[in-house]
Amino acid sequence: MSRPEDTLAADVHYDDIEARKYTTSSRIQNIQASMTRRALELLDLKSPSFILDIGCGSGLSGEILSDVPEDEGGPHVWVGMDISPSMLDTALQRDVEGDLFLADIGQGVPFRAGSFDAAISISAIQWLCNAETSDTAPSTRLSRFFNGLYASLKRGGRAVCQFYPKNDVQKQMITAAAVKAGFGAGLLEDDPNTKNVKLYLVLTVGKDATNGKDISAVVENMDGVDILDQRKKGKGGKGEIKKGSKGWIIKKKEQMERKGKIVKATSKYTGRKRRIQF
Repeated sequence: MSRPEDTLAADVHYDDIEARKYTTSSRIQNIQASMTRRALELLDLKSPSFILDIGCGSGLSGEILSDVPEDEGGPHVWVGMDISPSMLDTALQRDVEGDLFLADIGQGVPFRAGSFDAAISISAIQWLCNAETSDTAPSTRLSRFFNGLYASLKRGGRAVCQFYPKNDVQKQMITAAAVKAGFGAGLLEDDPNTKNVKLYLVLTVGKDATNGKDISAVVENMDGVDILDQRKKGKGGKGEIKKGSKGWIIKKKEQMERKGKIVKATSKYTGRKRRIQF
């Protein structure tokens, strides 16, 4: 069975007709609501939060965010971004409560560093694995997206991305890009070994601001979870980068760039010790 992302770009596929069909389908509405609630469960937000809805479409997920009751930590305020003008136009016609932003997530996440408490994405990021032109590599689009997402989230923030990879190669491509951007990452599989299997990429920015724990705590005691956090554990291990070395300085620069800060370009002199002057 062919997948829409294999044949057309998202903004072309979701024209006025497809946007209307998608939004009015009771089956899709139920699936979208179920996956959004699952994403909220994984985010585990304790109070009203500012959330980025990535690939928000016509606002089906956003409606769930707006309707979270106070005793469950809501309601939440949200901003949605999507590449399809038709989808966003449908959202406007439905009078959703969130702010809407027309943008291609493959070009990055164009918000100020540390803007959001959390982010969700339902059935969107697999579109990044398909090159729309010969000079646009999926790896580049994934890198731009995850680096931008990392920067836009507050320290201790979380993101949950539900997606449908075409195969294990795409799954690995997506998770590797997230980890490379600096996220702690866990992959949760719902309904495994069935045709209704759903994958959730659970991401954390550093350690949780409330309990000092990282991704391991987010998915603790959950069945079918694969932890993909490849950050170095402990001290003195093989491959540890020495503080003050060129590799250490380059790593720090990359972290600063992901936070939206301007840093000096790396050169052959980066990390080089100065000679003692007499």
